[in-house]
Amino acid sequence: MTENTWRKYLTDYNEGLGLVYERFVLNDFLDNLRLHYGIRSVLEAPLYGMAGVSGINDVIFANAGVHVTMVDDTQERLEGVQRIWRDDLQLPADFVSIQPDQWDRLPFASRSFDLTWEWAGLWYIQNPEALLRELARTSRNLVFVAMPSNIQVGYWMRKLVIDREFFLTHDESWTDIGRIRRILEDAGVEIIQQGVLDVPPWPDTVMPANEVLKRMGIRSKQLEDQFTGDGWAWSTMAYYLGQEPDLRERVMKYAWLDHAPLPWQLKTIWAHHRYLLGRVHG
Repeated sequence: MTENTWRKYLTDYNEGLGLVYERFVLNDFLDNLRLHYGIRSVLEAPLYGMAGVSGINDVIFANAGVHVTMVDDTQERLEGVQRIWRDDLQLPADFVSIQPDQWDRLPFASRSFDLTWEWAGLWYIQNPEALLRELARTSRNLVFVAMPSNIQVGYWMRKLVIDREFFLTHDESWTDIGRIRRILEDAGVEIIQQGVLDVPPWPDTVMPANEVLKRMGIRSKQLEDQFTGDGWAWSTMAYYLGQEPDLRERVMKYAWLDHAPLPWQLKTIWAHHRYLLGRVHG
């Protein structure tokens, strides 16, 4: 996936089955946090990390009346996300633009939010360590950080075969959850939970199935037809807008491994993301 793929999804909401599944699993996790900890305000920084439509992972909060703030360092993307929230979702949120070198000084007072968080975005920004410290500084309670799992099968398929150029320009050391944990703890965050999220029965290639086949050199009209066209349209936005109310039920039938009562360590080899949840001291 190139750095500019996000432009397509500012108007084309057909993300693919894998991304819709990922969002629903994340939605459930975030909503459980809201209910358990009484979250009333959240900061997502950066708003870009998950592929597909940028800036819609906080919809689950906004629909529950939580005050949402999002930060981005790309003005064009931020304006596109603002349009989605204003014109399509018709939900309130605050959008803050910063320069690419300002992740070490977010424009918020200390202890401003009940939850600060990021999803798979650290390797897209300048100075990820500084951002982690800013997430700790600006939270009055919880910090949630997730990054792609660097041991699952799809990660290595992507790295070695189908998206090698990505790893030439992005620092994959930010998938080291131990490194992230040490930075957060040094910033005064007590880790209260860790685990895995997004464990469907397919590998995580971060691109549509049809594109994966092309990059692997597989040319099959039958397979291409199976993964393209109106019969292969998956859009979280369609669910949010009430156009496909049964979408979540259709997608979450694949969540049996996510929901399996197994230790998270056993799921790690197939999980697409690992996460840390921490509580700020003081």
